[in-house]
Amino acid sequence: MTNGLHVTGGLQVTGLRRSYGAVPVLHGVDLEVPPGTLTAVVGPSGCGKTTLLRLVAGFDRPDAGTVAIGAQVVAGPGVAVPPERRRIGYVTQEGNLFPHLTVAANITFGLPRRERRARHRVAELLELTGLDESYAGRHPHELSGGQQQRVALARALAPAPELMLLDEPFSALDAELRADTRRAVAEALAAAGTTTVLVTHDQAEAMSLAARAAVMRDGVIVQEGVPAELYRRPADRGVAAFLGDVVELPAIYGDDGADTLLGRVAVGHRNGAATVFVRPEQIVLTAAGDGAPADVLDVEFFGPFALVRVLVGKDLRVTVRCPGHLVPAVGERVRVKVAGGAL
Repeated sequence: MTNGLHVTGGLQVTGLRRSYGAVPVLHGVDLEVPPGTLTAVVGPSGCGKTTLLRLVAGFDRPDAGTVAIGAQVVAGPGVAVPPERRRIGYVTQEGNLFPHLTVAANITFGLPRRERRARHRVAELLELTGLDESYAGRHPHELSGGQQQRVALARALAPAPELMLLDEPFSALDAELRADTRRAVAEALAAAGTTTVLVTHDQAEAMSLAARAAVMRDGVIVQEGVPAELYRRPADRGVAAFLGDVVELPAIYGDDGADTLLGRVAVGHRNGAATVFVRPEQIVLTAAGDGAPADVLDVEFFGPFALVRVLVGKDLRVTVRCPGHLVPAVGERVRVKVAGGAL
C-alpha cells in the first residue's frame, strides 16, 4: 500500500522476439515498468508496438524471451499463462463497449455475478474516471467519445488488474477531447495505483502522461528513460527527430564547444567538422547587435507560439520557435542565437 492505495506489481519483458513467417517483428525487446507507474511505448506505425502489447496480454505467443507480471512469469520457455488468468486490463482505440448494455452493466461485465449488483462499486469507478453516477443508466450511444473511453477504462479497472494495457486509446478523439480524456485517464490510473503500459505514436501524449517512456524502432527499444531526458539527451538522430523538431547546424568542433553560424554551442569534447543538433525552441530572437543576422522567410502562427523560418548567411535555413507576441514579419531582418547546449 502507498498513500492508502494498492500499488500493483511491475512488468518485466526480457529478450522478446516474434516473427510472422519469414518477417521478424520484434528483435529482442527489453522493457521494465516499475510498479504503480505509467510507461509509454512510443514509435512510428509498424515498429512492433501492438505486437509487444499482444504478447504481454497473452493474445499471442513469443518465439523467444519472457514476460513477467509482478513475481509471476506469464510467458516464456514452457510457460504460457492464458490471457484470462494474467489479471490484465486492456483498453483499445475503439473502447469496444457493448452497445445493448448500460454503462453500469458494461463496467461490471467482467466481475463475478455476486459483485455485479454492487452499485457502490460502479459509483466508485465512475467517480474515479471523472464521470457522475448519473451516467450509470445510460447506453454507449448516449455518450461522447471521451466518455465512452472513460467507461472502457472503468470496466478494465473493475476487476483490479495487476497491469493495464492501453493501445492507442485516445487517437480517435478530437484534439480538445483527447487532452481532457487522457488527463482524466492518467489521474484515474494514478489514483488506483495501477501499473500501466501506454502504446502510442503520439509523442506529445507520451511525453506529457508517462513517468517513463521507451522509444521503439524496427522491433527494438532504442532508448528508455524519463521523457525529459529522452527529449534533451536522445540516443541518436532518429530518436531526436521522432520526439520533436530538430535543427541541424554545420559546425567546427573545438575543445570547449562547437562554432556555428549562430555562434558557439556547448557540446561534448570532439574535434573537426561535423553537425550539431538543437531544438527549434533553443534558437531565439535576440536584441540588435547580439546573435547572427538572419532574414525571415515565412511564419506559421499557432497562437501561443509561432514557427519562424529564417535564412542565415547564403544557405543555412533554420526554424525558430518563438512566443506568439514576438512574431516578426516575413522579410524582416532579425538576429538569432542558440540558447543552451546541443542535443
